[in-house]
Amino acid sequence: MTTSTAKLQEIYNEQGFLSGLPVLDEMELREARYAFSELEKEFGENYTQYSLHNVHLQYPWVMGLTKHPQVLEVVKAILGPDVILLDSRFICKYPTLKPGNVQGSEEEETKPDGGIGEDVLPYVAWHQDMRYWGVAGGPVLSVWLALDDSLKENGALQVIPGSHCSGMLPHRQAIRPGNMLSVNQEIPEELVQVEETVFCPLLAGQMSIHDGFLVHASDANTSQKRRCGFVIRYVPTCAYPIQDPNRPRKFHATVLACGTDKFDHFSNSD
Repeated sequence: MTTSTAKLQEIYNEQGFLSGLPVLDEMELREARYAFSELEKEFGENYTQYSLHNVHLQYPWVMGLTKHPQVLEVVKAILGPDVILLDSRFICKYPTLKPGNVQGSEEEETKPDGGIGEDVLPYVAWHQDMRYWGVAGGPVLSVWLALDDSLKENGALQVIPGSHCSGMLPHRQAIRPGNMLSVNQEIPEELVQVEETVFCPLLAGQMSIHDGFLVHASDANTSQKRRCGFVIRYVPTCAYPIQDPNRPRKFHATVLACGTDKFDHFSNSD
């Protein structure tokens, strides 16, 4: 990582995200894509688009991604030396349109089928990750590690820089059909500075990271190219689970990612 730790911290604290960070070299990317393709063959695309949840416990190559030195170097720069891997999930946004029928326009908490008709393109509404995570005492940092190029046309992440400083914003039931968030929620658009939207395109092998309070969204995949990414959540060891009926969470797959854990807050959280 060429950018200094202090500079990474400064940008992240101000903007709430970092993007375009290199992680996987050519061989590592090829191996990860091949391993994921084997899972696609075994389980089918309907499953692999969202149901590969916490499989770092099952597949050593996935655990290897969560502890990749390039990932942890950045995570430690933001969260400190003692970090817990909270949760992981592959999210594959497959093309939803047939060739020649591109019209109209998932990330956090996406439903595989969502009850959406064929004429409605799935998207992810504006939201904050912390709306879904029963954690306090420390920040939640989300990594998006791209196995495919993640571009505007296939539904790349879009963010509102600096919005993480506003705390938790109100969420409501989404009005527009096609929202893939699991509880169909959205931040009302009048509360989102949409004119400040920044897209976070990634090349395969790169990652972005964002704060749990950052307002973000993603449009549908209107291309013929898959957008597959690996989402990893990290917290400092001082963070702890809370009982919040609005954010019910069980943490079955926590792992010490690096450093030491003198708090042991997540040992009985399942």
